[in-house]
Amino acid sequence: MNFTLDLTNAANAAITKTGGSMISNGVLIIRETGSNFSALSATCTHQGCQVGYYAASNQIVCPCHGGIYDMSGNVVSGPPPSALTAYTATLSGNILTVKSK
Repeated sequence: MNFTLDLTNAANAAITKTGGSMISNGVLIIRETGSNFSALSATCTHQGCQVGYYAASNQIVCPCHGGIYDMSGNVVSGPPPSALTAYTATLSGNILTVKSK
């Protein structure tokens, strides 16, 4: 999977600041710091529910059965059998490129 996001586009405003997140093309994108992004599958490995990022706890949580993942997509607790798929996210100017590892 490869795609780009233009951070000047209003639709991508959620990831223009640190701690912001959004889902695009089935990928959860989190802006950790100025130019550092996490990009992980937005689908829980337990039963396919959509996960979300909680900035207050710095965790990725599945609302269906309470699965918790760390910022690398590794399972912290709950029923998920495996980690979320991780992608490479690279910022160049205002363009964020997300690619399969």
